[in-house]
Amino acid sequence: MRYIIYGAGAVGGVIGGRLAQAGREAVLIARGAHLEAIRRDGLRMIVADGEFRFQIPAVEFPREIDFRSDDVVILTMKTQDTEQALHDLEAGGGADLPIICCQNGVENERIAARRFARVYGMVVYLWATFLEAGTVIGNTVPVSGVLDAGCYPKGVDDLITAVTADLSTSHFVSRPRPDIMRFKYAKMLGNLGTAIPAITEDTIGSEPQRRLTARLRDEALACYAAARITIPAEAELETEVAPHNQRHRIEGQPWGEGSTWQSIARGRDTVETDYLNGEIVLLGKLLGVPTPLNATVRRLANRIAMAGEKPGDYSIADIERLAAEGVPAGTRP
Repeated sequence: MRYIIYGAGAVGGVIGGRLAQAGREAVLIARGAHLEAIRRDGLRMIVADGEFRFQIPAVEFPREIDFRSDDVVILTMKTQDTEQALHDLEAGGGADLPIICCQNGVENERIAARRFARVYGMVVYLWATFLEAGTVIGNTVPVSGVLDAGCYPKGVDDLITAVTADLSTSHFVSRPRPDIMRFKYAKMLGNLGTAIPAITEDTIGSEPQRRLTARLRDEALACYAAARITIPAEAELETEVAPHNQRHRIEGQPWGEGSTWQSIARGRDTVETDYLNGEIVLLGKLLGVPTPLNATVRRLANRIAMAGEKPGDYSIADIERLAAEGVPAGTRP
């Protein structure tokens, strides 16, 4: 089996590097200076157990790949880039490719299922940093992440069983799960606070960030209840995920405060917040559940990205006040 890692940034780079380290065949799809650095010097992967460099084939577009019958595509780009990526993938490799959505949120599988017959969900518990072209840093211990997966919308098959087995021998915990979307909805609750450091500079895990994230989760859980969306119990996640997903800072290496912060730090003018907090806003609109905090975080994160601003222009108190007042988030506090 050959793995096509589409979007070889923080998450995709660590997955591609670990697969290569375990002797699995992989191709990376990247772009810009990151692609140039990988082609020139190889992929540099820094993890708790050392620094490694891998010569992995890398391309800019799917059409550059000579696709094979044993190829499996793992999508690792942000959701706002998924539609164009799948368009290019179908044009280059056809609609029979198996597509694994190793991405946050729950929208990617729906987008992929419109084009491809074999779609799989993969939950991503993987701390990583990507701030320098050609270099990815894995910040997860004791393994490099938890990557459970299953068929979309439910079930398991021989292919995803084989994929999770390969990942399990590549420094990940990866298990086939027939109810994978339940786990992805659970993971999305944690992602609702990802944008906060990009807006306020309150770091992940700080008391203010945890407090606001809890309120964002409360809005989401009210939507889940109205939609009858079930998720695993906290006790199950504590047993199945938490022991394998500890955040670890590597001495002397840069440290990114979550994926949204990293996107803005790299100068991107789009963020994934529309498909995290925005998913909750959408559910709230459909079900008549108020979601003012998620709506405010979504608008502010987009405003900062589109305007090319830096984190810290707003405080958590500003977010709470704007949400309570119903003030458009483009308005200065």
